[in-house]
Amino acid sequence: MKKVTILVAAALAVTGLSANAQKAYEGTRFLDNWYVGVKGGVTTPAAHSAFWRNMRAETGIELGKQITPVLAVSFEGLTGINTSMSRTAFDDLNLGALGKINLNNLFFGYNGEPRLFEVEGIAGFGWGHDFMNSGYGYDRSYMVSRFGASLNFNLGEQKAWTVNVRPAIVYRMDGNRAQLLNVNKSKIEILAGVTYHFASSNGKHYMTIQKPYNQAEVDALNESINALRAENARKEEALNAKEAENARLAKELTDLKNAPKQVETIVQNTHSKSLESVITFRQGKTAISADQIPNVERIATYMKNNPKSTVVIKGYASPEGSAEVNARVANQRAEAVKNMLISKYKISASRITAEGQGVGDMFSEPDWNRVSIATLNEAE
Repeated sequence: MKKVTILVAAALAVTGLSANAQKAYEGTRFLDNWYVGVKGGVTTPAAHSAFWRNMRAETGIELGKQITPVLAVSFEGLTGINTSMSRTAFDDLNLGALGKINLNNLFFGYNGEPRLFEVEGIAGFGWGHDFMNSGYGYDRSYMVSRFGASLNFNLGEQKAWTVNVRPAIVYRMDGNRAQLLNVNKSKIEILAGVTYHFASSNGKHYMTIQKPYNQAEVDALNESINALRAENARKEEALNAKEAENARLAKELTDLKNAPKQVETIVQNTHSKSLESVITFRQGKTAISADQIPNVERIATYMKNNPKSTVVIKGYASPEGSAEVNARVANQRAEAVKNMLISKYKISASRITAEGQGVGDMFSEPDWNRVSIATLNEAE
């Protein structure tokens, strides 16, 4: 009957391991999913002894690794607190290796992170040793086997800590027919402890499930990448065209700077004579540049030499931008010339009229219309 039970349990374990193995996990390298724990509790003989009177304390440490969400292995060392006539503080030592099966993940699958409460089946074997004072007997070494369960409570948002309670039965395997599990040479063990799970290469304290991609998703991602590449090529072509346009405008600006700075026209009629002077501006600018100040100074010199003269300043803009912006820029350019005549050359404001005219069309090249034209008038 025992053999049948063992075979059934083994078949279920293999089935669960195969089902979980079909998933791909992250955080499965050799240095991933290690844990360390401390524990303490009590043991008492399983037969022919008073349960409470012969109970003794036990403590130890454990180092383990989660190999899959279902299977884990660990190594532990336990020692018992002496309650016998021997004067040693710790009178037994047990070093063992354990195999653990996570029953929740085995039967219900792994969802990518530990559950709040899980149950593990535990089985293992190890080496035991009794320490005795020479007056009471001799030290003994023997093999032990252990079977039990671990009730695990996984705590915290990151599930890095586990509080566990572990009941087990431990068989001492020595003497005649040592391979048999003899209840007369066994003890009941109840331990409680806390375990810390180290962070893994996936940044978690546990294994995570890789997201599967099907071919349709891959094809859709490739199409998106190709579309982005084509869009990037179009934008690069447009950028090259803009750079060429900027180079052309820069050449035109250089040509404008090297052109004559003053345009003057004298018109004679029976009533008055007039003189026009042109002040040019850079694109989008309303401040008078240093190379244009001589043109303003000519106006001021003329007005100082002709006290009865007046001037009408009309500002213009090139056609770039909205009509509202061009109107504002044109007006600011006319006001800039007026303000310089008043502040720098002390010409009376009553002799100056400044007004914006919006987009200019005096010159064939649109860029040349970024000007203020000052028309001087002298009554005869």
